[in-house]
Amino acid sequence: MASDAVSKYRGIFPGTFTMGNVVCGFLSILSAFEGNIVGACWFVVLAGFLDALDGKVARLSGGTSEFGVELDSLADFLSFGVAPAVLVHTIKLSELGKWGWIISIVYIMSASYRLARFNLLASTDEKKDFLGLPVPAAALLLVSYVIFSYHLWGELRYSQMLVSMIIIMAFLMVSQVRYEVVPDRFHTKEAKIKLALVLFSILALIVQPRLLLFPILACYILFGVGREMYRLFSVGVERVTGRNVGRRKEDRIDENE
Repeated sequence: MASDAVSKYRGIFPGTFTMGNVVCGFLSILSAFEGNIVGACWFVVLAGFLDALDGKVARLSGGTSEFGVELDSLADFLSFGVAPAVLVHTIKLSELGKWGWIISIVYIMSASYRLARFNLLASTDEKKDFLGLPVPAAALLLVSYVIFSYHLWGELRYSQMLVSMIIIMAFLMVSQVRYEVVPDRFHTKEAKIKLALVLFSILALIVQPRLLLFPILACYILFGVGREMYRLFSVGVERVTGRNVGRRKEDRIDENE
């Protein structure tokens, strides 16, 4: 009977982090409206931290459920879709008039599409790689640049680059570009390398979060784009020469079995 009670309330633990994610997204929007730009950015960063924890806590506690997945998507849409769009519109896109509205709307639509696609693929392809740039990564890149800029210069510099980034992030979210995931198990050499990179990034962020968050996220996003360009190049070479230059290691192993 005690085990039934534990099972009943097991979803409360990850749900607490998800609700914290929701609160951070709402506080980010309020802060942006009040002119506290850096504070609004940090609320999105905190939402990203809570979002990373809720999935881990759900798996460790056995509290995963369809309800939790849907709730998490709604929280992510608010914190990483609406909040960054409001923030960037407040500090830059409002100067562009109707184009600012259009860019903000395109970003929000891309975020909602990406989250819906993630829910559909969560039990299959998404376990190996993220199909399209994850919505939290896109949002964190935008807000981390604002934090980076304010830390270095005390104001937003090169704001045109921020506009370019929000357009590029919208495209990458709905694209077919694959991004690495952090594996749950570290038995293979590749998984151990990923773990080492994650731990190194965490240590670097502890030392200089304002300065290093943006470059680390930019490297992650550019790596995905670079890997996809290499894959497309390999496919092109294969079609011309008939050689399977760019096939993934798993495909070769499957054929040999």
